[in-house]
Amino acid sequence: MRIVGPNVAARAAAPAPSKRTVGGGFTLAEPEAPKTTAPAASLRTVGGIDALLALQGDEPVAERRQRAVRRGRTALDALDDLKVELLSGTPGPSTLLRLRSAATGLRDATGEPGLDAVLAEIELRVEVEIAKMTPAKAAV
Repeated sequence: MRIVGPNVAARAAAPAPSKRTVGGGFTLAEPEAPKTTAPAASLRTVGGIDALLALQGDEPVAERRQRAVRRGRTALDALDDLKVELLSGTPGPSTLLRLRSAATGLRDATGEPGLDAVLAEIELRVEVEIAKMTPAKAAV
């Protein structure tokens, strides 16, 4: 499928003449230069970051709480997996990635002070374990 600019009908109506040689050899037709060039239209922004943040904050409290509890449970499961791996041997690199992934959404406020405090403690524990597992950089 070929996608062309706004003068599709004008180019389709007038086919480009092909070059022919007397000797019967094969030649390609020269590509036709575009007749007009129009500047690309700029994209219109919806409202920027402020609008997106306002839309995100406009969800029901029950959904926010449910999602925060789910993230907290995921982080606690990752910490439990880390504990089991530490007791059985050395933890793998996937554990560190899972801990980092679990820590990303724990800072979002739910509107409930008690739940926010528990999630902050879980996040602190996850960040401490990530810091322990991350190799130290050599001092120069």
